Amino acid sequence: MSGAFRWHGGRLEEARKLYGEGDGPWIDLSTGINPVAWPGAEGIPLDWRALPDPAALADLEAAAAAYFGVEPACVCTVPGSEIGLRIVGRMLDRPGRHLTPSYRTHGEVFAQNIAVRAPEEAPAGTALLLANPNNPDGRLFPRERLLAREEWLVVDEAFADCVPGSSIASHVGEGRRLVVLRSFGKFFGLAGVRLGFVIGPPDIVAGCRRLLGDWPVSAAAIAFGRAAYRDGAWIAGTVEALTDKARELDILLARHGLTARGECPLFRLVETEDAASLFDRLARRAILTRPFDQEPRWLRFGLPAGEAEMARLDAALAHG
Repeated sequence: MSGAFRWHGGRLEEARKLYGEGDGPWIDLSTGINPVAWPGAEGIPLDWRALPDPAALADLEAAAAAYFGVEPACVCTVPGSEIGLRIVGRMLDRPGRHLTPSYRTHGEVFAQNIAVRAPEEAPAGTALLLANPNNPDGRLFPRERLLAREEWLVVDEAFADCVPGSSIASHVGEGRRLVVLRSFGKFFGLAGVRLGFVIGPPDIVAGCRRLLGDWPVSAAAIAFGRAAYRDGAWIAGTVEALTDKARELDILLARHGLTARGECPLFRLVETEDAASLFDRLARRAILTRPFDQEPRWLRFGLPAGEAEMARLDAALAHG
């Protein structure tokens, strides 16, 4: 197994070169991205000759703000939530703590950054960064526990859309030391759009906007986002569908002696002594999962797109 698979998900070209086509086409279960994307993007016309329109950007932020439950002055559009995190880390300009295990890049957000195992381990005078729901273990922190923190708290809510009631974005506002990051691509299944949001006090948001300039994202990202965040019927139906699919995946994994962990419907984590060999076995059947160098007994499974992919995963786990 190449070490690159332990760094990020989604390395299908590298997997093809290393493992061939197997039972292809490849099934990518390595990313935790919704495998059934928001369908509205296909019907939106785009004029690639024109610069992104400021009024359209403002409308996107209004739509997103209504969805998050905050004022538009508390929302800044960014080209992916990871860039938003890095900007916020520099703007807060203080020692930081990041919860571990979590995203590898969380350790790069603050200039002085130390890993902690629990939110309460972050001392006074530091900013705390964590993901909720967390990646890769899918653990969910109660909102009350997070809101009890008085120091700066930065919450990466990349997966919060599919866990109703988990978000604390609506608590962001002037005078509160709280910043929330949201991702468009994971829940809406359009990760290549590179769209995210910094949700924070107006002074933090204004600073982010100054750093990013007049055209922080593409016209396509603006057009897709402003329509998708207003598609309430699709959002509600997708939350229900993802929950059902995650339950089906739990049952499938259990049938093969694998206990699924996590409360995020977009992925499940399993712990097994033969995680490395299981990764290789599945890859030879053209199924890509996500291993971890810091936890060699872990393997994360994203959701299969439908019954055919579920059946292929079931067969691959049964026959090796």
